[in-house]
Amino acid sequence: MIASVTIKICGLSTPETVQAALDAGADMVGFVFFEPSPRNISFERARELGPLATGTAGKVALSVDADDALLEGAVNALQPDLLQLHGKESPERIAVLKQRYDLPVMKAIHVSEAADLIVMDEYQDIADRLLFDAKPPKGAIVPGGNGEAFDWAILRNVHTTKPWMLSGGLDMNNVRDAIRITGARGIDVSSGVESSRGVKDAELIRSFIRAVRSAGPKLASGG
Repeated sequence: MIASVTIKICGLSTPETVQAALDAGADMVGFVFFEPSPRNISFERARELGPLATGTAGKVALSVDADDALLEGAVNALQPDLLQLHGKESPERIAVLKQRYDLPVMKAIHVSEAADLIVMDEYQDIADRLLFDAKPPKGAIVPGGNGEAFDWAILRNVHTTKPWMLSGGLDMNNVRDAIRITGARGIDVSSGVESSRGVKDAELIRSFIRAVRSAGPKLASGG
């Protein structure tokens, strides 16, 4: 039997929504350390939220071209299980961070057309996971969480040796189609479970996770 789809709820910032994600069965919970983002949290808040997920779901620290000081603070505060690098971090930078923190890394690849997938070849040998996210619209302040989707058919025949996740414009109404079209074994959502920008909604989180789980192995394998 094909394993169920891995679900990551990203951009959490309150105990209530973290708990909602955990109770609904999220596999990963993501926390943003990027000041321009409306989902950014402080180190103090990370120290409060992190223990809620310990032992239940993987904790992911998301950063965007972060300097050493920010990453050090985020790692110390959250004690993450995975680093998510959502900017233009080079393979060399990833190698340094993996050695420094002894943590796996998920590298975001921003996609709007098939040609954008070429860049993933640079990260195949160093990243532990890849995340295919929609390329941000022109003028966007943040590189993700913009509620934008891309043509999922681009990923239909994607060839990568690493586990990967799909993100960008997903919500409870379209995630089944996204899984069916791409065959994604991992799903990452942020804006699609928000009542307003940056504000997570517990019921939307529960509904999204139910939608993914109801897709089932048959749908996820293209059946």
